[in-house]
Amino acid sequence: MHYFRQHLSTVAFTTGDVTGDKVSDSISLVGERTADSPFIQHLRLVVKDGRTGKVVSVPLTEDAGYGPSLFIGDVTGDKIADILVSIDSGGSGGMMYHNLYSFVNLTPRLIFDSNVYNDYYKYEVTYKNDKKVEVISERNQQKYIIDISTRDKQYLDEIYNSDGTLKEPISGFVNPISGLYPVDFDRDGVYELLAYQRIAGRYNADALGYVLNTLKWRNQTFFLQDQQVAIFGS
Repeated sequence: MHYFRQHLSTVAFTTGDVTGDKVSDSISLVGERTADSPFIQHLRLVVKDGRTGKVVSVPLTEDAGYGPSLFIGDVTGDKIADILVSIDSGGSGGMMYHNLYSFVNLTPRLIFDSNVYNDYYKYEVTYKNDKKVEVISERNQQKYIIDISTRDKQYLDEIYNSDGTLKEPISGFVNPISGLYPVDFDRDGVYELLAYQRIAGRYNADALGYVLNTLKWRNQTFFLQDQQVAIFGS
C-alpha cells in the first residue's frame, strides 16, 4: 500500500468487480482539493480488493484538473470490468484527460492514455477555394470536406475574394480529445470507446465540427473501428 498525504480526500467513488474474483471491489479517486476552487491535484486511482482488503494505488499520467469521474465496464472483452478515469483540463480547448486501466488480479495495467492517443491520431485542416475546408485524417488517410458557405458574411469576406478564391493560405487544426465515451454499440456487453475531437478553423473558438473516432479492443490494443466527422447545422 502506498503512503497517502494526509490532505488527500476522496473525490469519486464506485464499486464493482475489477479484479476478476467475482467479489465487488472499492474504486476511488483521491486528490488534494483547492480552497475556494474546483481544481483538484495529486490525483490517484485507489482500488481496494473486496476479498482480501489489499489496497493498490496508481498515480495518473495527468493528475490535476476539474470534475474527475470514474466509469467501470468491460472494454477488453474478458468479462471483467475495466476502470476509466476522466478529468477536465479546464483549458479553453475543452481538452480532457483519460486513463483506462485493467485491474485483473489486482494488477494495474494502463491500456488507454489520452496523451498517447493524441500523439497517434493526427490531422490536417486546410481552407480551400469556394468556401470549403478539407480535413485529412493521417492515420487512415481519409478525407472530409466541410462546407462553410453558410457562415456569416464578415467571416467569409475576411478569408475569400469575391470570386471565391482564398486571399491567403489558411490552416486549421484538430484539438486533443475533448470527450471519451464508453458505448456498447453492438450490445454484446463489451464497450467501445467513442472519442470526440473538435475541429478548429483560424482559432480555437472557430469551431467547424468534430472528428468522432470509435475504438475497439483487439489483439491487446485499440484499433480504429469507425470514423466520422460531425458538423454544425445552420
